Amino acid sequence: MSAGLDFESKILVKRNAPQLLREALDKKSYEPDVIAMSGVTDCYQPGEREFRLTRQCLEVLAEYRNPVGLITKNRLVTRDIDILQEMAAWGGACAIVSVTTLNADLCGKLEPRASRPAARLEAIEALANAGIPVGVNAAPMIPGLTDNELPAIIKAAADAGASFASYIVVRLPGAVGGIFESWLERNYPDSRQKVMNRIAEVHGGRVSDSRFGTRMKGEGEYAQQLKALFAAAKRKTGLGGYPALSREHFRRPQRGQMDLFG
Repeated sequence: MSAGLDFESKILVKRNAPQLLREALDKKSYEPDVIAMSGVTDCYQPGEREFRLTRQCLEVLAEYRNPVGLITKNRLVTRDIDILQEMAAWGGACAIVSVTTLNADLCGKLEPRASRPAARLEAIEALANAGIPVGVNAAPMIPGLTDNELPAIIKAAADAGASFASYIVVRLPGAVGGIFESWLERNYPDSRQKVMNRIAEVHGGRVSDSRFGTRMKGEGEYAQQLKALFAAAKRKTGLGGYPALSREHFRRPQRGQMDLFG
């Protein structure tokens, strides 16, 4: 599938995901560890309202007491506060809300099917008030477009109740580079060249970097300036790093006698 309309219009739904998760946790070879939901796509994208697969997977993780860290840019995460609150009570859950910009107009153009900034901050507040460790991920920071908002994003999240923070610099792998440049031309033509040049500057002359150690933060003088800006914002707000989640409560549910012969 292409990185353009295919990515947005052709959604694959793994309806048996909760069952597969249960089977994986039941394996004797499985060692309890923090499961991230999710590093590839948003686990609270619009389809989750109908399919409820994230919620069902959380129910399985709660049953097994396996820790989970959620990352999303959608307010829908607040629907599952009941499960997350139960898991947080034994150190088994945290949530991260991604905030790209505090500008609602820019957010609508950049992430049209995600919650607007105010709703994301409301989600942080609701999670924090429920006793669930919640942080903000200022991501992706787009040099020349949103990076100047980094301190304001960190402060707004801290004011809403976030206790930790991170950031990621945008990278544009494969066809995404051309798609993003076309988006800039349509929406911010006067900034197109500046933004593309800045992105290339933090990725060694390219608009993407696949190296694990540098791809999230970039390198070079501009990347170091952004790193310093983030560190200063964290110090000013008192936000820390990711919380440690507990693996020690993991348990496999007791089965009935008939299950022994399954």
